Amino acid sequence: MKIEQKIRAIMDVTGWKQQKLAEHFEVSQSTVNRWLRGAEPEGHRRDAINEAYESLVDAPRKEATGATVSLMGYLGAGAEIEPDFEQVPPDGLEQITVPFPLPDDMVAFRVRGDSMLPVYREGATIIAYKEQRKPLLAFFGKEAAVRTQDGKRFIKTILRGDGDTVNLLSHNARPIEGVRLEWIGEIFAVLPPGV
Repeated sequence: MKIEQKIRAIMDVTGWKQQKLAEHFEVSQSTVNRWLRGAEPEGHRRDAINEAYESLVDAPRKEATGATVSLMGYLGAGAEIEPDFEQVPPDGLEQITVPFPLPDDMVAFRVRGDSMLPVYREGATIIAYKEQRKPLLAFFGKEAAVRTQDGKRFIKTILRGDGDTVNLLSHNARPIEGVRLEWIGEIFAVLPPGV
């Protein structure tokens, strides 16, 4: 199977657009566009595409109806989500079934608020990696699920702040400036409300 076919299959299974795919493979959107038109990726990029294809498309499904992921609470997008460390059971609030395979280390959150419209609507489900896999610098300028040092959770764009702080940017609200992050959840998939 050609690389462009594998990329299209990854996009179909995950619902990712070219920009999200570019972020995943750490290349520009124009590079993904060239791949989709038949350009051959560099060796290590080709290997990463093949691995993603095998794990996301070829991997046997956990169940005929898809995989399950634990809903671990809510992310503020204009609404403030207060700390609730003791209130969420270890298995989460509920189990969500998704129509595609997932790696084992995923958690889900529901969006509350409208400060990240039009991309993240109230009630959308964000599926993110449970453990932070990249250093803080890798997230500058990217959207992610975050937990601040005081325990509040948000879906925001992370920007460099002063010293060891960051600024959290919304699409249509004032930024939250000078915060320290305790956790960053890289976004794996977004399910619209009602799915």
